[in-house]
Amino acid sequence: MLVLSSPSGAGKTTLSKRLLEADSNIVLSVSTTTRAKRPNEKEGVDYHFVTAEQFGASVAAGEFLEHATVFDHQYGTPKKPVMEALARGKDVLFDIDWQGTQQLKEKVREDIVSIFVLPPSHAELERRLRSRAQDPEDIVAKRMAKAAGEISHWPEYDYVIVNDDIDPAHAKVVSILNAERLKRVRQVGLSEFVRDLIAGS
Repeated sequence: MLVLSSPSGAGKTTLSKRLLEADSNIVLSVSTTTRAKRPNEKEGVDYHFVTAEQFGASVAAGEFLEHATVFDHQYGTPKKPVMEALARGKDVLFDIDWQGTQQLKEKVREDIVSIFVLPPSHAELERRLRSRAQDPEDIVAKRMAKAAGEISHWPEYDYVIVNDDIDPAHAKVVSILNAERLKRVRQVGLSEFVRDLIAGS
């Protein structure tokens, strides 16, 4: 499970999309949310959009790996598709915040690699939020006000990347993913291979 977190506007969604396009062995965990769908978003691709009542029912049924409230809206990671993807031998990418990351670590710490993405500056973060023109002014102001609190959680992550340029930042994420896949504990079938190697078969 590969977690990408950042304050809004730092680039985690762009990095996630690039990673998914370049690597067929990783799939995105599509979160469920109670917030309204943006014009460019698709149901089941970007998010599963539900009512607050539906979200509450899923929480009560234990259907989420993690869930949190962010900017007055609820977000959660459905457990079933994640477990199914892992069982197929796929890595799963999570585009979630620090609250969700903490919950995931409590449940499945040994199988998580977490990356925090930082903007190069406060001014650049604000510029990116305004340039994407997806949110009204009051929401941009809220996101900027909350950014410092989100950034303060950076020490809780395994890796930290400063996204001053998307190409080098993407290359760093790929390097982290490749290195983590090569860890002995994650190489499926390695024990059997080495046993046969020693036996001379």
